[in-house]
Amino acid sequence: MEYIIAKLAKISGVSTRTLRFYDEIGLLKPARWTQGGYRVYADKEVDLLQQILFFRELDMPLGDIRDILHSDDFSDIQALAGHLSKLEDKRARLDKLITNVKKTLRQRRGKTTMSDKEKFEGFKQELIARNEKKYGKEIREKYGDKEVDSSNQKLAGQSQEQYDLAQELSSQINALLKQAMKTGDPAGEPAQAACEKHAQWLRLYWKEYSKETHKALGDMYVSDPRFTAYYDAVVPGSATLLRDALYIYCEE
Repeated sequence: MEYIIAKLAKISGVSTRTLRFYDEIGLLKPARWTQGGYRVYADKEVDLLQQILFFRELDMPLGDIRDILHSDDFSDIQALAGHLSKLEDKRARLDKLITNVKKTLRQRRGKTTMSDKEKFEGFKQELIARNEKKYGKEIREKYGDKEVDSSNQKLAGQSQEQYDLAQELSSQINALLKQAMKTGDPAGEPAQAACEKHAQWLRLYWKEYSKETHKALGDMYVSDPRFTAYYDAVVPGSATLLRDALYIYCEE
């Protein structure tokens, strides 16, 4: 079945302006144009629009969606299976948060008791999901699925005390990096103290700590602009200083 742009916008809930934009960036081209200059979409384009909306629901950037949909090895069935898996994971996380809110409401109203640990159930799963979305591809390529899955499991099983310690260590690392940047010396006491705190922080997440892997992580802090931006937000240049300090720390 074919649809002019206004009709497709109506049945899909996507505005005509958005459909025209998708055409302009090469994401979703119409099947043909009418003599009057209207875009016309056929079955293939309708299915592609559905895929785009699935990807957008998972917060994927438009450029990445375009690359996936128009790659030579794109499989509609595999993509749908991937959407289903990710959406089920998302639903499971939301279900945990909804359960947490409901139980908290009952506790606030004096109808049940709730341990401090229970108050934070669901939030760690959401943190894992955010980290997976932002860094998952790179760290899985670098360290392998087994190591990343093990780290996620360790985070999910953390006690509230361990979780709080991780947050405190993160704050201490940032404070020490600020001191280290004033000296500019990666071998100095503040920089090396930051490395030691960083190692303690990693042990809360990694199944097994090794200085070789720690050193490789320092390289990623400089090579990956997202990691660089995180540390440079503390003090510009601190990602490079931390990497250099880790080289010294991991050789000792």
